[in-house]
Amino acid sequence: MALLNFKKRDSGAEQPVTPEMEAFLKGYSIEVMPRTATKVDDFRALLPAGTRVYIAHIDGTPIEDMVATAKRIADEGFDVMPHFPARIIKDEATLADWIARYQGEAGVKQALLLAGGVSEPRGDFHSSMQLLETGLFDKAGFTHLNVAGHPEPNLDIDPKGGRANTYAALDWKQEFSKRTDAEMALATQFCFEAKPVIDWVNELSERGMNLPVHIGIAGPAKLQTMIKFAIACGVGPSLKVLQKRAKDVTKLLLPHEPGEVLADLAAHKAANPDFNITKVHFFPLGGIKTNATWAINNGGASAQPVNPQG
Repeated sequence: MALLNFKKRDSGAEQPVTPEMEAFLKGYSIEVMPRTATKVDDFRALLPAGTRVYIAHIDGTPIEDMVATAKRIADEGFDVMPHFPARIIKDEATLADWIARYQGEAGVKQALLLAGGVSEPRGDFHSSMQLLETGLFDKAGFTHLNVAGHPEPNLDIDPKGGRANTYAALDWKQEFSKRTDAEMALATQFCFEAKPVIDWVNELSERGMNLPVHIGIAGPAKLQTMIKFAIACGVGPSLKVLQKRAKDVTKLLLPHEPGEVLADLAAHKAANPDFNITKVHFFPLGGIKTNATWAINNGGASAQPVNPQG
């Protein structure tokens, strides 16, 4: 199976849009940070109506910047889902304050709960499960609570390899989904090959884990950029794929586009309608505008922006 498309092509050339790809990209989400969001004059010129925009909370980012970004994007008409990284939240009072700020200033009712990118907790929390257990999100009437999924084994969670701890956490979250009024889903780390993802999603279903999967896909970026982020995020097998490709130094500056992995997943979904990937979530590693433009060119009518002339 082909993994990545490294061929140069005319970025302005019309690309055929298949019904499978258009259906698969419908309702995609995208991730921003406060500093990357400032580079976009108007998200309505890039994103379809109703797009969910995740706001990544990197350690050290003031909550004021996060809330201001959430308000700006919500005011432009999009659903906002900020990150709540457990390990950088001091205590329950801080969590309650963040929730109140997001809701009071930006009307937020969606959240991605995750452990966070730091190795040691800065306060009382170390996992997304602890955040859920506070009951604060349900008390505040959140409608959507997404949690992290890992198509590849995660050494941060399972230091010895395998998936024992990962699956134990997913079992807990599956049970929690039965006692919350919020809709829950798994938002995954980015990946580069379809078959391991298909196998993982099918294994989840066989284990009785039926939380919808929003598959993480890296948006168009240079190969060297992909490698940098893969290392930072601890992506294992995918990193090896990238490193193998990078042995040809001429490819380091060539654009990587996600067309092939998405086409493979879209075809599988079309042939297997019950396959539990329900959304695509883009990590715009090469820039928000670059990623949105790729989606516009490859997603058909479902990916057209609210105001293309903006």
